[in-house]
Amino acid sequence: MADHTQALSFGAAAAEYDRFRPRYPEAALRWALDGIGAPPARIVDLGAGTGILTRGLLALGHEVVPVEPDPGMRARLAAATPGTTALAGSAEAVPLPDGAADAVLAGQAYHWFDRDRAHAEVARLLRPGGVFAPVWNTRDERVAWVAELGRIAHLGDNSGNVVERYADFGPAFTAVEVGEFQHATTLTPDEVVGLIRTRSYWLTASPEDQRRVERGLRELLATHPDLAGRETVDLPYRTVVLRARRR
Repeated sequence: MADHTQALSFGAAAAEYDRFRPRYPEAALRWALDGIGAPPARIVDLGAGTGILTRGLLALGHEVVPVEPDPGMRARLAAATPGTTALAGSAEAVPLPDGAADAVLAGQAYHWFDRDRAHAEVARLLRPGGVFAPVWNTRDERVAWVAELGRIAHLGDNSGNVVERYADFGPAFTAVEVGEFQHATTLTPDEVVGLIRTRSYWLTASPEDQRRVERGLRELLATHPDLAGRETVDLPYRTVVLRARRR
């Protein structure tokens, strides 16, 4: 089961999270929703955070109901997404009726779920044939400086093995299909540091550990041959989508 102290640590940095976290490529969202019909489909965004995924889905013309347990994140979502209010709830307990959704998506959130309980709840929410699709923006650590960034900032294994870790959504769903999409976000060195300050390790670390991480980041950004002297850097991502259908 996920560490819920970390899972609920983001609300304190909600505005920074919304500003610095990468968006999801349109191609990835279209692939996740393939086969559910023309917009507007009814989509539930589980662990919606500040609404980054919700806004991407709204831009495609869909009806979206965000669900988020953290009140700080819900407040930021409301401020950043006019006309949309997130429901207070979790992946394991969603305040919506059976069969309410054509699709359920989860952006940067599935790894926090209690999986067995969440699978049962998602199956309850979906109509037969509906889609469940967790999505991750993962840093492309095939790039040397990006791998070093992850090491300095204690970013773990980058969810890079999500395909192996989360290959089965249980008996209510068809076999998991995998889509991968590449993109990049352009940031100043200060914005790279701002991005790292939205990570769960940073948010739950001691002030001493935070200072140590920031020193290492600024040294990397100032001295790595691919970064030194640059006003902006392109941080490459691989967006991974896992997709299955409700039996």
